[in-house]
Amino acid sequence: MTPARILIIEDEALVAMELRFVLEDLGHDVVGQAADACTARNLVRAADVDLALVDIHLSDGPTGIDLGRELGSDGVTVLFMTANPGMVCQGVSGTIGVLSKPTDERAVQTAVDYALRRRAGRPTEFAPPELRLFA
Repeated sequence: MTPARILIIEDEALVAMELRFVLEDLGHDVVGQAADACTARNLVRAADVDLALVDIHLSDGPTGIDLGRELGSDGVTVLFMTANPGMVCQGVSGTIGVLSKPTDERAVQTAVDYALRRRAGRPTEFAPPELRLFA
């Protein structure tokens, strides 16, 4: 799979840094990290983003759900990564699904690969078991 341009939207600096290392080790280009919705919007405007990994609770409050919906409607593939997956149990329009935190490198890799395959219109027979899909 070709490298993707990925935006990390996560307010916990250590989690964001670890996620960045995992994604870069997988060969992807991390276009930025945002701890709040405003910064995330600015980064999306400044860069061509293929995939956004979005936490629900950001430094400006529980703004991740609305941000994910907004980014998804603007053509960005959105995958939530949160310790509060119940907050999106009904799904969020325009987004793929949710990966529960804490997680490991393998789960991140398979979830990102799945999301990028869907974005590219490639066959995605099976979703990784750690990823809960939205209808």
